[in-house]
Amino acid sequence: MEKAQEWMNYGLDLAKEFGPKLLTAILIYIIGSWIIKKISGATKNVMSKSKYDESLQKFLLNLISWSLKVFLIIIVISRLGVDVTTFAAVIAAAGLAIGLALQGSLSNFAGGVLLMIFKPYRIGDLIEAQGVLGVVKEIEIFTTKLTTPENKLAIVPNGAMANGNIVNYSAEGKIRVDTVIGVGYGEDIKQTKEVLLNVLTSNPQVLRDPVPSVNVMELADSSVNFAVRPFCRPEDYWDVYFATYENCKIALDNAGIEIPYPHSVEIHKEG
Repeated sequence: MEKAQEWMNYGLDLAKEFGPKLLTAILIYIIGSWIIKKISGATKNVMSKSKYDESLQKFLLNLISWSLKVFLIIIVISRLGVDVTTFAAVIAAAGLAIGLALQGSLSNFAGGVLLMIFKPYRIGDLIEAQGVLGVVKEIEIFTTKLTTPENKLAIVPNGAMANGNIVNYSAEGKIRVDTVIGVGYGEDIKQTKEVLLNVLTSNPQVLRDPVPSVNVMELADSSVNFAVRPFCRPEDYWDVYFATYENCKIALDNAGIEIPYPHSVEIHKEG
């Protein structure tokens, strides 16, 4: 009975000593979290009104939010009676160890900062980098997310993005679609060019400036190959690409212009 009373007294002493600190720390955390949320919201509104780039907004908001959360945690821990100086030393040592273990992640973070500064691409741009072709969906602190033409999500580290080659198809606002159409050697070149060019100018998704072009590109073994090159907006690329081949085939058939079969295709006739 006496032992139980001793433990009860000990517990009451701890509650008296640490209870107010714990309650204060919890209160500070709740109020601090609310303040951080308000600061993040206000910062987002300011950035939106100032017309900051969407990718830069997300990056800076994440950075500000995490920095404030770390600062809040340090305040809460100090309120609990932990020596902040000692805690900072422990954090520094742990940070060094973690930094050595996460060199790749730190490289990706640095890459993300460089991408935000130099802006080689933005959200919505069609780019090709690190062997991946896709539309930029999101630029995060460590990675860039791309949506591929097959509607797959590709996640590429920012370190590799910042240090590698990037082809931005959307930067100029227009892109050339390269297609090749072959016709028989006996066909009239001038007529063929007129038919193919009419296909391009009849497509509303093909831009008028730069002017689409049709030119003899190659005298192949079994055909005269034409470089058929319309320009379009990056988001219309695949529509124009497939429509060009389909409509050129239909137009050439209607004009009676022969499209020869490749040598690898054998035609067998009866009789």
